[in-house]
Amino acid sequence: MPVPWFLLSLALGRSPVVLSLERLVGSQDATRCSPGLSCHLWDGDVVCLPGSVVSTPGPVLVPTHLQTELVLRCYQETDCDLCVRVAVHLAVHGPWEEPEDEEKFGKVAGPELEEPRNASLQAQVVLSFQAYPTARCVLLEVRVPAALVQPGQSVGSVVFDCFEAALGTEVQIWSYTQPRYQKEVNLTLQLPALPWLSVTADGDDVLLVLDVSEEQSFGLSLYWNQVQGPIKPWWHRNLTGPQTITLNHTDIVPCLCVQAWTLEPDSVRTNICPFRKDPRAHRNLWQAARLQLLPPRGWRLDAPCSLPAQATLCWQALGGGPCQPLVPLLPRENVTVNMALEFPLLKGHPNLCVQVSSWKKLQLQECLWADSLGPLKNDMLLVETRGPQDNRSLCALEPSGCTPLLNRASTRAARLGEQLLQDLRSGQCLQLWDDDLGALWACSMDKYIHQRWVLVWLACLLFAAALFLLLLLKKDHVKGAARGRAALLLYSADDAGFERLVGALASALCQLPLRVAVDLWSRRELSAQGPLAWFHAQRRQTVQEGGTVVLIFSPGAVALCHEWLQDGAPAPRAHGPHDAFAASLSCVLPDFLQGRAPGRYVGAYFDRLLHRDAVPALFRTVPVFSLPSQLPDFLGTLQGPGAPRPGRLGEKAEQVSRALQPALDSCLRSPGTPGTGRGMGPEAGDRT
Repeated sequence: MPVPWFLLSLALGRSPVVLSLERLVGSQDATRCSPGLSCHLWDGDVVCLPGSVVSTPGPVLVPTHLQTELVLRCYQETDCDLCVRVAVHLAVHGPWEEPEDEEKFGKVAGPELEEPRNASLQAQVVLSFQAYPTARCVLLEVRVPAALVQPGQSVGSVVFDCFEAALGTEVQIWSYTQPRYQKEVNLTLQLPALPWLSVTADGDDVLLVLDVSEEQSFGLSLYWNQVQGPIKPWWHRNLTGPQTITLNHTDIVPCLCVQAWTLEPDSVRTNICPFRKDPRAHRNLWQAARLQLLPPRGWRLDAPCSLPAQATLCWQALGGGPCQPLVPLLPRENVTVNMALEFPLLKGHPNLCVQVSSWKKLQLQECLWADSLGPLKNDMLLVETRGPQDNRSLCALEPSGCTPLLNRASTRAARLGEQLLQDLRSGQCLQLWDDDLGALWACSMDKYIHQRWVLVWLACLLFAAALFLLLLLKKDHVKGAARGRAALLLYSADDAGFERLVGALASALCQLPLRVAVDLWSRRELSAQGPLAWFHAQRRQTVQEGGTVVLIFSPGAVALCHEWLQDGAPAPRAHGPHDAFAASLSCVLPDFLQGRAPGRYVGAYFDRLLHRDAVPALFRTVPVFSLPSQLPDFLGTLQGPGAPRPGRLGEKAEQVSRALQPALDSCLRSPGTPGTGRGMGPEAGDRT
């Protein structure tokens, strides 16, 4: 019965027009036909099978064209869906001829057959309906009285109620008689779209824009529509007014659909699947698909949408390379997503993997049994094929193909063919599969690898021993490189404040890293060995390791140097037991006088404690640095070729400068520093 159709207002825009759609109550399909014809709908869907056109001597019914109409199918008072009613118009094909059997007509026709009152023409009409992601085929049986049979003329139509479809969907309908007396008639129909819903891209996001009035309240649901199984809801909201829903592009899959309905009684739920042809959606679908092991031999392909896929087992060798498919022994099987499948295996093996392909393209590969049975094994797969008259052949699966055993090829399986056969006969191989067509065996190769590589292992051990000896010979050099270059600091202990300043410098240099030696940290050794013996030992080690001897000049150090330079002997004054600087001059001065100092020595003095000109000229034949103003150059010289980049060196110089500043300020304030008139040599007055 026609009803006012204001329920499609969402689909028809903000200003809905008044339509009239017929309402069908209940979920049962039905059929009816033109007056004079009789028709019957077969229970359940049928399978649409391809077939070729056949000829017949007598008249037959054939479809001539299709006609569609939108109707409502209501399951409850407020739950209705859109439905497509299909009418198939039929005509008689072929001239009247004497029938060869009595099955086509109710009785045998006589020679004057024109209007056989008791005869009838019967046909089976197939209707095929496809609307992504669903497809249906139904069978209608039609009987036409002979009185209505006129060759080449229409006899009426048969109507089917109905095929459910969603707004915005493109549907394709075919019809043909069975058997086929001519090619099918077809029709492509685009159902009304949803102008209020648009899909746009915003960078990596997808926007669902719902353009409805501010007063309009409606429900919105996102769901995965699968061919097999129930609808899987994903997101649901009751909304009002225009809305923009943001989806991440990785959430888009072909079966992601949108369902909307007004929050009013008797509302129709409209559906649209806007991503079914989106290439990104198909890529995301395969990325979301997962293979899951179902012990002991089962597995399952999990995916949010249905997939046209085939699966087979393959063998993954330990050494890498492509996984070798086990076809034709184990043929490819069609896969139904989210449904348990099982391969006919006797035993699982970590090297057995599952390959899933779609349209001959490999999409997924997973070694499922590796999770439960451990990592890949160094096994060889033997393939036994069985033919007629008990003919058998045996080969080993390798990257180059299946190599027959006892072959003269240069492959590993051919070289070990006799041993592998012996292992197979003695029961040392694991049987994975057995069938009338053949069998699969996994044979361990570990013992052959051990025998083959024993000499290689021996050579490796000898090489390792030689390398270890070489490392021992260079131990001192490697140890020194790991700790940084050596630096020996020599200074005159003018007072306690200056000693603290030298100690701060030594501590800061250790952080670079440098391996620093200073008598301040070796009091016990100095007392036991004496200053001269301690200096000789430290100088020899520093020079041998490519390090640097640093002469730190202070007023006291300058005075000692002048005393040695004037008469070759120090002034008759008492020196402390730990005064290594005074003891070292007997060795340092000959190095400078004989030209051996460059590359081994550098000089340094502290700003505001001494002027560069106060350093004796003999010692200025090597680099002399003012600290802390010339710290970057000073540190770069101490670290040598391994010094960091200039920027990094500047950072280290800043760290050393901050460490020196408190001790330098304390030294300037203590008695005997400049400005107090004490502790300064005659050169102090020359400072600017």
